[in-house]
Amino acid sequence: MKLRTRIFGEIEIDESKKLVFEQGIIGYPDFREFFLLYDIEKESKGAIHWLQSADDECFALPVIDPLIIRPDYDPTIEDELLTSLGKLDDEYAVFTTIRVPSDITQMTINLKAPIVINVTTQKGCQVIVEESSYAVRVPVYDLLKSRMEKGETEK
Repeated sequence: MKLRTRIFGEIEIDESKKLVFEQGIIGYPDFREFFLLYDIEKESKGAIHWLQSADDECFALPVIDPLIIRPDYDPTIEDELLTSLGKLDDEYAVFTTIRVPSDITQMTINLKAPIVINVTTQKGCQVIVEESSYAVRVPVYDLLKSRMEKGETEK
């Protein structure tokens, strides 16, 4: 299928890669179908991906694997939320939104509201975790820069 996007223009994408968020995402409950886009040439573990809405070509969230920032990231997510996505023993992917302002040294990641995707069923949801150690805006520029210089984001 063809997908029009603000960031990438018109792209050809396999419709079977569509992710369904039955409840939408926080702040955007009407956007329920997404594709996870990334630059295939930079397909490294440290790369920023885009959660592109299939419902609105202008809406795409930059997301990243939170383990790049916090290798100990392990939020408590209620089983009930996960079972709505599929079986508990299915494979899950977790992403967090990343904010990249014009001054990239002010880049932050949202560890408080991860995006959880059941890889098997291709269903997803965004949740708010209870742990107080996870904040909405965690500064990450210096950490990412240091890790990239050391080659730590490649796994």
